[in-house]
Amino acid sequence: MSLPDLGARDRTAVELMDDPDCDLPALERTYAHFRVVNAVVAGWQLAYRRHVRPLLRDDRVTTVLDVGCGGGDLARALARWARRDGRRAQVTGIDPDPRAHAWAVRQPPVPGVSFRCAHSSDLVAEGRRFDLVVSNHVLHHLDEDGLRTLLEDSRALARDRVAHSDIARGAWAYRLFSLGSRPLAAGSFVREDGLTSIRRSYTPAELAAAAGPGWRVERPWPARNLLLDAPAAPADGPR
Repeated sequence: MSLPDLGARDRTAVELMDDPDCDLPALERTYAHFRVVNAVVAGWQLAYRRHVRPLLRDDRVTTVLDVGCGGGDLARALARWARRDGRRAQVTGIDPDPRAHAWAVRQPPVPGVSFRCAHSSDLVAEGRRFDLVVSNHVLHHLDEDGLRTLLEDSRALARDRVAHSDIARGAWAYRLFSLGSRPLAAGSFVREDGLTSIRRSYTPAELAAAAGPGWRVERPWPARNLLLDAPAAPADGPR
C-alpha cells in the first residue's frame, strides 16, 4: 500500500461525513460503527481510569460534557463505566450537526445521558458549567480558529478537567487503520473518512504547539493524542 505524504497536516482534505449533502444511510451506518471503532482505537477506557474516574465523587453527581459527540457512543460509555464503579455521572453530549443529534437520540437510552443539538459556545453563552469536558475525534476536524474557540470554550465550561482525545498522525496509524477498517468499509464512510482523519490529524508536537501554554499532550495509546488542561475552579455557575 502506498502512503500519502504524512509529513504535514492535510488541512484541505474533507471528510465525507462533513458534507451536509452526503448519503444519510451511509452516514448513519458510520455512526453505528463508531462504537466498535472507538472501542478498538480510541483508548478511552485507559483515559477514563487515569483522568475521569479520579474525579467521580461518591457524595454527588459528577457532570460531564462530551463536545462533538457524534452518535453518542462515548457519552453512553462514560455513564456506564461510572455506574459500574458505583459513581453517579450525568453526561451531556452535544453536537451542532442535526443529523448526529437525530441519530443519537434514537438509540436506546442510557441512564444519566442526554443529548443536545448545540455548539460549545452556546453553552458558554448560557453560563453552563461541568465538572469535566471531553471530546473524541473532534480536534482534527477544526481549522485554527475553530481549535482556538473549542479550547477557550472548554476552559470556560470545565470546573476540574478538560480531556480532548484524537488521532496522532503517523505511518503506522495509517497502515493499520487501512487494513483493519476494511470489514466496515461497505456502505459507510468509516474507512475513507478514517484515513482522511489521519491525514488531517496532528503529531503530538504539532498539537502542543497549536494548543499553546497551559495545555499538555499525553500519549495514552498508540497513535493517540490526549490534550489535557486542569483549569482553576472559579465560583460555580449553573449546572
